Amino acid sequence: MDYLGDIQAFLPGVITAVAGLVVIIVEAFKKESPLNFWITTVALVAALFVSLQSLGTTIDTAFSGMLVYGGPVAFGNMVILTGAVFCVFISEDYLRGIGHYYGETYALMLFATSGMLALAGSNDLITLFVGLETMSICLYVMAGLIKDEKSGAESALKYFLLGAFSTGFLLYGMALLYGATGTTSIPEIGAAASTNPLFLAGTALLLVGFLFKISAVPFHMWTPDVYQGTPTTLTAYMATASKAGTFIAFILVLSRALPIIEGLNWQLVLSVIAIITMVFGNIIALVQDNVKRMLAYSSIAHAGYALVGLAAGTFEGYSAVLFYLFAYTLMNVGAFGVIAYYERNKGLDFNQVQNLAGLGYKEPLMGISLSVFLFSLAGIPPLVGFVGKYYVFAAAINAEMIGLAIVGVLASAASVYYYLRVMVYLYFREEHQPIQLFSPTLLYRGTIAILAILTLYYGVEPLLPGEGLMDILNTFGGYTTPAM
Repeated sequence: MDYLGDIQAFLPGVITAVAGLVVIIVEAFKKESPLNFWITTVALVAALFVSLQSLGTTIDTAFSGMLVYGGPVAFGNMVILTGAVFCVFISEDYLRGIGHYYGETYALMLFATSGMLALAGSNDLITLFVGLETMSICLYVMAGLIKDEKSGAESALKYFLLGAFSTGFLLYGMALLYGATGTTSIPEIGAAASTNPLFLAGTALLLVGFLFKISAVPFHMWTPDVYQGTPTTLTAYMATASKAGTFIAFILVLSRALPIIEGLNWQLVLSVIAIITMVFGNIIALVQDNVKRMLAYSSIAHAGYALVGLAAGTFEGYSAVLFYLFAYTLMNVGAFGVIAYYERNKGLDFNQVQNLAGLGYKEPLMGISLSVFLFSLAGIPPLVGFVGKYYVFAAAINAEMIGLAIVGVLASAASVYYYLRVMVYLYFREEHQPIQLFSPTLLYRGTIAILAILTLYYGVEPLLPGEGLMDILNTFGGYTTPAM
């Protein structure tokens, strides 16, 4: 075994894991040290740089075929690390501001990110399980960070119990697939795929485990309460980086372990779940007055949009989902970041949409940026959310799933109401009482501005000359080529 080659293949994950250990050591000697933020930032940026360097490589295996890297996996790592970097930038000021700054939080984020990177590169069911649980256990702790409030304890307990329950489904499904095929290697499972009851049962349970992690209906019950009780910047981390890692692993499993054969029609199952998820998520979001719960149900709907690309079962569909994950990361971290800024101001519960009345003019950068992010989430051009939805719906149409695409477009149109409702309160309602908003730090302000600029830039980028993100994705290939 080429240990140095294997470490180099998983270098982003190694960097984040080692940095997590360093943060724990620093925290043991000096509580709440600012050094923790800088260690985390340097580690994540270095890991992101390594992932960007790997974008031009072809997909290959490491650790005796248990991990894949390069190509689309490198792009997925880039999405995960981008979300983690921006969430760290907005968390430093926010966590200190709400009085819940703990150095261990950065260690948890680094370990969770390392788990996500392992999950996104899984080529074996064992690697998949280890990566998924490394990520999940850290997220359970982060969900209960505000332990002195009822909502924080409730979110952590609910997430842990339901997460453990879903892990049981996932692990049982893996055991049945091993029993049916005699291997845990994902490509070898695909080569031995059949329609015997044991294989079908294992496939069904495996899909249930994945659908829980991405908040697809009817496995979404944990999402609104957990998102509401978790510190807002960490909610952004949960909603973007963890979801990206799970979706990338989902792509690898669908493309390599579950070939489309007669009697194994997982495309139909995903199509039905995508429709239910898009419709349900948007309908419930329409009646939410709490902005964090609204964004939680919105994230459920967006999981449905991404499932449209997966249901297509084509290279085009998988590439569209990867682009959508990147787009969703930019606009969702930005939206939660602005909400976290308003939330830190004392005097009103700024998570209630009515209490945002008239605040759009008080801090223009925050109001304008939130409008950009919400317009993008609604899929309005020329923003990146529109481009992402266009790609996944186009993939469904090209796969002759026109009805699925139509439902997606209609559901997206319905979402405009609850996104615009927030902006109506920001700019077209009188404020309830005079509120003096504090001025955000330069780092916080710069992070939100960069996210807003990127949201706009990647919305028009397909029209610009030169190679764009989707062009890079289209050159990868390798999803359906078994990596042994």
